[in-house]
Amino acid sequence: MPTIDDVKAFLVPQGIEVREFAEPTPTCETAAAAVGCQPAQIAKSVLLLVGENPVLVVTCGDTKVKSSKLKKAMGLSGKVRLPEADEVIRHTGYAPGGVCPFLLSPQLPVLLDESLARFERVYAAAGNSHSAVPVTLAQLQEITRGRRAEVCDLISP
Repeated sequence: MPTIDDVKAFLVPQGIEVREFAEPTPTCETAAAAVGCQPAQIAKSVLLLVGENPVLVVTCGDTKVKSSKLKKAMGLSGKVRLPEADEVIRHTGYAPGGVCPFLLSPQLPVLLDESLARFERVYAAAGNSHSAVPVTLAQLQEITRGRRAEVCDLISP
């Protein structure tokens, strides 16, 4: 399981810093409060299982993944479900609340939702529930080798 120190070491050559906080940041709201931004600017990494196929979706904090859009984007069929905590750890190497899009298995597909393009910079977790990484969508795409897709809808206020 990658540690926050592993994530820091991985991001240093990219010129990207990891911010750590005393207060917990496991939700979009708590992360936004710590960072000093809107919850929408938090890049949440959501692991979903389509049938038995894991997919990591990175999206804004004010969106929700739409199953039909996810299945279409991935060319998959089957029920879409949130995994149990042990499945999240098995597929991502991170515990829920600290899942980040870095240092993932190359076999885990990563989709970057188009909602992220609304912001110059978003804040992803760095592998634990007390961290944030300021990144651009271009940096996320390059580092994760993720594919951009429209798989989310805005959550109604």
